[in-house]
Amino acid sequence: MTSRSVLIKAFLAGSRWESWHQTALAGDASSRRYLRLTSGDETVILMDDPPSSGATTSQFAAVATYLSSCGLCPPHIHAHDPSLGLMIISDLGEQDFARWLIQRPKDSDMLYRAAADVLLHLKSCPPPDGLTEMTPDIGAEMVRIVGEKYAGKPADDLMEEIRLALRQLAPCADTLALRDFHAENLIWRPAMTGHSKIGLLDFQDAFIAPEGYDLVSLLRDARRDVAPTFYNTIVSYYIDRSGQKDTFRAQLACLGVQRNLRILGVFARLARDQQKPHYLSFIPRVWQYLQEDLSHPKLAAVRRVADATLPPPSADHLKGLAS
Repeated sequence: MTSRSVLIKAFLAGSRWESWHQTALAGDASSRRYLRLTSGDETVILMDDPPSSGATTSQFAAVATYLSSCGLCPPHIHAHDPSLGLMIISDLGEQDFARWLIQRPKDSDMLYRAAADVLLHLKSCPPPDGLTEMTPDIGAEMVRIVGEKYAGKPADDLMEEIRLALRQLAPCADTLALRDFHAENLIWRPAMTGHSKIGLLDFQDAFIAPEGYDLVSLLRDARRDVAPTFYNTIVSYYIDRSGQKDTFRAQLACLGVQRNLRILGVFARLARDQQKPHYLSFIPRVWQYLQEDLSHPKLAAVRRVADATLPPPSADHLKGLAS
């Protein structure tokens, strides 16, 4: 089998980036990886997403084109070979929200309101065709993994309660969700204007979901503590500008539960099956967010089944997930 480094070398051959200096960037939960290519003051990003992993860069390219057409700021695609899973994209910068806020925590309100504004703008754009829709049935199926990988037993009853809750509280998939809309995938560009202040990354798994899915991704971030008071502040900001009613909070809680049930399963799978135990360190935070959303009165039935199905992330349980 030809190594990825050989394929990358062939992909770059004859291009202006062929001899640029390559620096590996931090990876994510997938097999995808990124290299920053540098020549003097110029930089671009090489994205390597092997088709053998089941990935396709074509959806990333299509969503990037759509986001640009909406006046948002995804990377520009300079070169692309979908058969190899390789592309050269523009470098939107190194200062994601997480890095920026380490040095300037008082900017949290400004940055998160700007992110909410991006979601409000995206909601105003007709969603693109051809993407999967997160119906209640699909949303329920997505949490099967929490039983298989986190609880170690079937979660059919929990899946059914999620299905019923989505049908009642979030039945309509009508908004593009980038799915990983959180602090490490939002590049803060203060020198820019309007929505271009936020560069958008990691949207290759985008689908059509009920409104609020990405708002939950932002505010129930597995890698960052978001206090309940701050959560309520940004949700109120979104509701005030979206025309939604306060009952929208129940939809957000339902989506938060669905999303974080899946994340518990995904992180457990990453720890055990892919030997990435550091993902276990995020599970207590995900669990706390899950408890906050399950406390919504509209989700009482889901909570009863979740309590009966899922063990809390005790030290012993987390140790077992890693072995």
